[in-house]
Amino acid sequence: MSTITRIETFLVPPRWLFVRIETSDGVVGWGEPVVEGRAETVRTAVEQLSELLIGRDPMRIEDHWQVMTKGSFYRGGAILSSAVAGLDQALWDIQGKALGVPVHVLLGGPVRDRVRVYGWIGGDEPDEVADAVAARMEQGLTAVKMNASGRLAKLAPLRELDGIVSRVASAREVLGDTGDVGVDFHGRVTLPDARRLFPELEPLRPLFVEEPIVPENSHLLRALVDSTSIPIATGERLYSRQEFLPVLESGVAIIQPDLSHAGGISEVRRIAAMAEAFDVLLAPHCPLGPIALAASLQIAFAAPNHVIQEHSIGIHYNDDGEVLDYVTDTSVFDFGTGSIERLTAPGLGIEVDEKAVRDASLRGHAWRGPVWRHADGSFAEW
Repeated sequence: MSTITRIETFLVPPRWLFVRIETSDGVVGWGEPVVEGRAETVRTAVEQLSELLIGRDPMRIEDHWQVMTKGSFYRGGAILSSAVAGLDQALWDIQGKALGVPVHVLLGGPVRDRVRVYGWIGGDEPDEVADAVAARMEQGLTAVKMNASGRLAKLAPLRELDGIVSRVASAREVLGDTGDVGVDFHGRVTLPDARRLFPELEPLRPLFVEEPIVPENSHLLRALVDSTSIPIATGERLYSRQEFLPVLESGVAIIQPDLSHAGGISEVRRIAAMAEAFDVLLAPHCPLGPIALAASLQIAFAAPNHVIQEHSIGIHYNDDGEVLDYVTDTSVFDFGTGSIERLTAPGLGIEVDEKAVRDASLRGHAWRGPVWRHADGSFAEW
């Protein structure tokens, strides 16, 4: 029987954490367990969870998931769920490689041959928005996502709200009626301002508005859903089926679990299946690295309710590292048609450039999210 013999973690730029699991048969699986800005903390959690895996059969993925998530009296949360997520990805990678098939085959087989993707643009200035959208369209993308705003007052002056509408209008003008724009509120907008903004945004027909309120206020989503025709998307900061259930019951249109946060492939496939019962679509959150993207795509090829996939290739804030830096064959992520074709290689479908990972880990990173403040000195949502 094959056993897990070695588990290593790598802090790599720009802000990611990778995990490598090796078996006694020499099969290697990769995962991406990270909370952006808390990578070192997750690394410690991975090291502790590794005690439950070393010497065990790597093929017993579900049993490992149950033990890792429930084997301690205190459960859940971003750190533990993300540590489990990366280890879970690596175990699925191992199983696929051991059996010679992509992970989506293990999940029941593909339901589509390609997955529509969207790319990020900045969203700070109208002129910059138009140029950024045009550049993404030249790359072949048919959909983009943009920040609604930067720091936003709790009850924003009209000029700030008008600026949001103006920037989305700039994107729509370039996209015409064939492209789509998602607008990420990032939890920076309060409930009263969201209600003021939605009627102004409705004529611009965004593909969705993402995270209109912070996740801890998810009990308020029903009021927003009932107030607008714009599809509401949320979920990047939710980590389990139990946390998604009231959000699904609120009537949102799209859920966005993150494969590196919400328990990995094992849990996200269950979240996706639960969402089907509410006629809710799946668009996994993924502003991360190549392993998280590959794991997301494996779900995308197998989940009937998947609608579009985020990626961070060429994202505006990755100055010190890029998705394509860590894979040997970058063509697997080509999106020149606006979609990524079905991955066919075993496991997660990518070959990680181990030398590049090890070299980059020597530089490491200590990335932290910024702390924003309002003009009066009080804390502001980033």
